[in-house]
Amino acid sequence: MEIYHISAECYPVAKVGGLADVVGALPKYQKNLGHNAKVVVPGYDNKFTNENEFDTIHQGKLKLGWFHFNYTVFREKTNKLGFELYLIAIPELFDRPNVYSYDDDTERFTAFQIAFLNWLTETNQNPDILHCHDHHTGLIPFMVQNCFNYHHLKNTPTVLTIHNGQYQGWFGFDKLHYLPEFHQSKLGFLEWNGIVNPLASAIKCAWKVTTVSPSYLDEISNNANGLESLLRYERPKSIGILNGIDTEVWNPKTDEMLTSNFNVKNFKTGKQKNKQFICEQFNLDINKPLFTFIGRLVGEKGADLLPEICSTALSRNPGEINILMLGSGDKQLENSLDGLKYFYPGNYNAYIGYNEKLAHIIYAGADFLLMPSRVEPCGLNQMYAMRYGTIPIVRRTGGLKDTVWDIGDGGFGICHDNVSVYDVNHSITRGIDLFNDREKFDSVRKIVMQIDHSWDKVAEEYISVYQSITN
Repeated sequence: MEIYHISAECYPVAKVGGLADVVGALPKYQKNLGHNAKVVVPGYDNKFTNENEFDTIHQGKLKLGWFHFNYTVFREKTNKLGFELYLIAIPELFDRPNVYSYDDDTERFTAFQIAFLNWLTETNQNPDILHCHDHHTGLIPFMVQNCFNYHHLKNTPTVLTIHNGQYQGWFGFDKLHYLPEFHQSKLGFLEWNGIVNPLASAIKCAWKVTTVSPSYLDEISNNANGLESLLRYERPKSIGILNGIDTEVWNPKTDEMLTSNFNVKNFKTGKQKNKQFICEQFNLDINKPLFTFIGRLVGEKGADLLPEICSTALSRNPGEINILMLGSGDKQLENSLDGLKYFYPGNYNAYIGYNEKLAHIIYAGADFLLMPSRVEPCGLNQMYAMRYGTIPIVRRTGGLKDTVWDIGDGGFGICHDNVSVYDVNHSITRGIDLFNDREKFDSVRKIVMQIDHSWDKVAEEYISVYQSITN
């Protein structure tokens, strides 16, 4: 089966969040099952693009309303990611380092999708599956069915995976002329609540819709930023599939980013060495439990509560805990979290920014990972943490509810129900108690390291979805 994954992100090509990790792993495991899975992303002007070699395999032109652009399709030469990687370069739109947050993002990702379909059309390709990820590729299911230019792709099955339903790619009808020509009777497939909504369009037009956890599929039927009724209507063609993690990349036994490697047999020694490195780097006390947060500093993650969560926990437990923050996002939050280190020296610190190597070391050396998320469609951080013997403290929502069970219920994590300073601090207190019960603490760490969150089973589930619409 020939499968194209089309996405704005793919680790390690371009990463902002969990979308990149999924697109960088799922195709590799589908290849292991004998399928020809490929990935297509925009050609950003970034470190990966500049440090790797590519073959030019196609050049073409595209129209975006009154604008005309040249595009080039590049293929990474060595298949170093475990699958064929294609970059579509549109210099005027993507010769920039960042993935998102430009004023012309609508133009950028609409042009990317048109270029992709033009390439398939101009080279007479007929793949078995077009797998679209989030709203950045959400116009593809509509265009293959309805745009006259892509008639030969009309019967190509499309799958949409919703990684985060809060972001939908809305734009006004004044930009409708960007799309290749289609019959105006089909306009309803693009519109939702009086505006063009690429995610809504994909939900309507895709042959199958998946979410990145079963619980998230339930949740977005009631909370999806205006798409609730549509998702309930399309529920019969929808399925929740829990993400996996790439256990080759995230393996404490072989991870080259760690200070010291370890496995389930020697995890106490290995984790302690990584913790020692962290504590030396950030002036923390190695003998105290280390709580950490890794991720985007945005409201979805509950990050707006982190300054108060941290100050409350440190004040209630003076000199008894360590807290380390790693993340970036809201500038006010960045300043607040960075400023706290002057009030709690020796017990608190923060690294503002993105640092993949440091993230790996923190997963390996920390005792607890905080995830007080308001929205967490799947969550990968809790799986990374457990793989490295770090106990997750999570709010019961989305994929966190599907992957972490409370130790009080015979599980292996610490869970709470509300996004509140009180709930998180109560969980931190439970974490301190667990840390001080060394026998139970080590037992839980050993359990979480052995939980299987690999992509093998997940890849098979996606293949089953494809087969249900191709047979």
